[in-house]
Amino acid sequence: MEILLPIFYFPPISWFAEFLKSDIEVTLEQFEHFPKQTYRNRTNIYAANGRLSLIIPVRHFGKTAMKDMEISYAEDWQKQHWRSIKSAYQASPYFEYYEFKLQKLYEEKTTSLVEFNLKCLKTILDILKLDQDFKLSEEYVVESEIDFRNHFSAKKVADKVFPDYYQSFSDKGGFIQDLSVLDLICNLGPESRAYIYNL
Repeated sequence: MEILLPIFYFPPISWFAEFLKSDIEVTLEQFEHFPKQTYRNRTNIYAANGRLSLIIPVRHFGKTAMKDMEISYAEDWQKQHWRSIKSAYQASPYFEYYEFKLQKLYEEKTTSLVEFNLKCLKTILDILKLDQDFKLSEEYVVESEIDFRNHFSAKKVADKVFPDYYQSFSDKGGFIQDLSVLDLICNLGPESRAYIYNL
């Protein structure tokens, strides 16, 4: 069975739950027109004051295919994002084990949004010691057996109820579900795989 997924920036846990299902062929869509205000260039983490969206600025020229989207470096978003991630998770149980691999992502400039997002994905797979195969679309996919391109909304909470797990600021702000996979790995470490597989 084939599943079609969008290419996200440190995707939410719900995306990984679909990505890691067994007996599927995963295709990541890179020819769709870039839609604004989605996880394609944003990720949500748990900061001291609650949910925080980290948004990668892009150079936008009307209708542009995802594969052609360029990252803007007019402002130092890399420093801002890394500072926010470190501030949010440096007290979490597993951040110190992954800090070096994550920090490296923010130390070199990548022009292509797709390329950067794929680097983030491969880093997460490396951290979780997962060898999940996927391919990139070679043209715009009109239809697929399972199409998740418009399934994940950065604007509303997922319908699914996610089991609670320890979060650094949950004592203060309560449990926030379906954040970036970063939140999961920094708080659960190697147990993240079992959490995702059990969703």
